[in-house]
Amino acid sequence: MGANITDVTDANFEQEVLQSSTPVLVDFWAGWCGPCKALSPVVDEVAQQFTGKLKVMKMDVDRNASTPMRYGIRGIPALLFFKDGKVAEQIVGFVPKDTIEKSVTKVLGDTVNVAAEKTAAQVS
Repeated sequence: MGANITDVTDANFEQEVLQSSTPVLVDFWAGWCGPCKALSPVVDEVAQQFTGKLKVMKMDVDRNASTPMRYGIRGIPALLFFKDGKVAEQIVGFVPKDTIEKSVTKVLGDTVNVAAEKTAAQVS
């Protein structure tokens, strides 16, 4: 696992993901899943690329059942992007890095726009 990625469990999901002030990408995976293994280095690269702007976490679906069930995870790998405690984007299956980057940019872009709007509102 990359240096910028941490494990998340059913027990700490609420605190680490839903209460995070930073957008979070959660990679739902399993050790027996070939496409999950293929996607892992891509997720590592994305984590490194967006350090400080995006929290990247992995959840083993075999060890944690309630969170994947809560979010309707039926196929893995599944990448869920959380912002302000809600799912903002979702990608299921193995996808190229640029597909993930587009979703990250969209999620972060919304954050940037909201921050800019708040600043503009305070100025006027």
